[in-house]
Amino acid sequence: MHKFMGLDFRGRNFYSRVARRVAVVTSLAAFAVTCSAIPVGDPDSEMLLGTMQQELTRAQSSLAKSDPAPYFISYSVFDRENVAINASEGSLMSSVASKQRSADVTMRVGAPALDNTHGDGRESGIASATLPMGTNRDAVARGLWLMTNSEYRQASAVYTNVKTQKAVQSEEEDKSADFSVEKPHEAIVPGGTLVPVHQKEWEERVKAYSAEFKKFNYIYNSVASLTFDQGTQFVVSSEGTRLAQPGHSARLVLEAETRADDGMELLRVETFEAPTPEQFPNSAEISKKIEKMASDLKALRAAPVADPYAGPALLSGRAAAVFFHEVLGHRLEGHRQRGEEEGQTFTKKVGEPILPSFLSVIDDPTLKEIGGVKLAGTYEFDDEGVPAQRVEVIKDGILRNFLMSRMPVTNFSNSNGHGRRSPGRMATGRQGNLEVVSTKMVPDSDLRKQFVEEIKKQGKTYGLYFEDVEGGFTLTQRQSPQAFQVLPIIVWRVYADGRPDELVRGVDMVGTPIAALQRIVATGNKVDVFNGVCGAESGWVPVSASAPMMLFSEMEVQKKGHGRDRPPILAPPTTTAGGAATSGVAGGSR
Repeated sequence: MHKFMGLDFRGRNFYSRVARRVAVVTSLAAFAVTCSAIPVGDPDSEMLLGTMQQELTRAQSSLAKSDPAPYFISYSVFDRENVAINASEGSLMSSVASKQRSADVTMRVGAPALDNTHGDGRESGIASATLPMGTNRDAVARGLWLMTNSEYRQASAVYTNVKTQKAVQSEEEDKSADFSVEKPHEAIVPGGTLVPVHQKEWEERVKAYSAEFKKFNYIYNSVASLTFDQGTQFVVSSEGTRLAQPGHSARLVLEAETRADDGMELLRVETFEAPTPEQFPNSAEISKKIEKMASDLKALRAAPVADPYAGPALLSGRAAAVFFHEVLGHRLEGHRQRGEEEGQTFTKKVGEPILPSFLSVIDDPTLKEIGGVKLAGTYEFDDEGVPAQRVEVIKDGILRNFLMSRMPVTNFSNSNGHGRRSPGRMATGRQGNLEVVSTKMVPDSDLRKQFVEEIKKQGKTYGLYFEDVEGGFTLTQRQSPQAFQVLPIIVWRVYADGRPDELVRGVDMVGTPIAALQRIVATGNKVDVFNGVCGAESGWVPVSASAPMMLFSEMEVQKKGHGRDRPPILAPPTTTAGGAATSGVAGGSR
């Protein structure tokens, strides 16, 4: 199991830098929506569902005679169409439209109390491969047959090892079963027609967005990227579940990078999430975002490097949302409450206060939007075929529940619809739409006044206001410090004596969860939403987090590591109206 859970609300390139920094390898296989290129109700989809059910029934009947026999089998097929467009400096870098049909066979050998997925055998529960596209029933059936045979060999061999280890190892603290019993569900949702993607038109728009960065000669690297996925996920299981869930998701990412004179890399990224590309903001709004990104980078290049600090801190709603996702959300995922390797920060604190009494935390995948902002973590059924549920994990500061997949833990024996994964991974309890709700809300302007008073009260010269963040990560396993790191990009010193706020750079928020969560003093009255993708053991899943502005009596920051390369010595080229390259003046170059 990975020690690393990362939240990337921004660009994938940024995330990979973070992953390399902590020397942890994670999967970059993101699947934004559960989807298929075949509308449900179409003869092709009926063929696919029928073939899946036929092969599942045949496998059940045949393998029931084996020893050991599987007690649970499910097939998941992902039919997907994808368009990915990347541009830089006004030119197209790539534009790819693809179709793919992939499948997972999930199998559990033994019994729910103990099966092949126990402990280190977790990944033996799944086999994955691509399937033939089109309507050739025999080709699809043969692909499923080969995967089923391969998965049974793997699962049965691991089950034998699991039983041996169980006999020779000491008794486990959590004696819960390996799989919960749930009701089967059937939901065949009409898919309608595919959303038309005008690829050539979007190529021109993405190129135009990327060209706008050329106006700023201190931006050394920039890219604009559009991805659009659409289709359906089909699921059949030996319990009787039959699902066909169509969906689509679009993401526009703008990235720009520069470097300060001391070699610190400075990155600004803006993302836009929508069901389809046509629902993105208009070009004028996107141009304003690009201007703001450039303005931020120019200011950051000139900003002083902040020193390590511990004292009063004010987090914007966006920053607070990421903070809660990392610091609290991952530690409330059900599977982290069992296993000798997990830190189990809150496992035995059910019924006890873990937050100030004015805060509650809910995860609600059924919620579609907040304040007009569509949420990325919305779904109707989780990836184990269980209906999504609203879960109040913390009520008035007191821990009440965990985010459960079909892996039981002590006192929580059933799923609450939070089993999530990307294709090829075993599902675990994961966040969907995490909401932080406060009963101690004051206008944001009044909260800033409280912030200044807190700075004075502690005898500090200044406090730190965290306006924007890029993401973060947290460590939850016992062999690592139970710590978090949130990665801010826009940070201000707010002075007690009333002098103007000062932009600073080069710090990360750090700390441990139990201490940090008890230092929340009050919240603002305006909720902000942050959408993104999150990577953990079960792969990459879309998520959202929402929270109001939040005042902390103390937050600790440390210096951010960075390279030593100075800005380019050679000025970047500019282009005249006739197209000839001329020398430009690079801001900050020597």
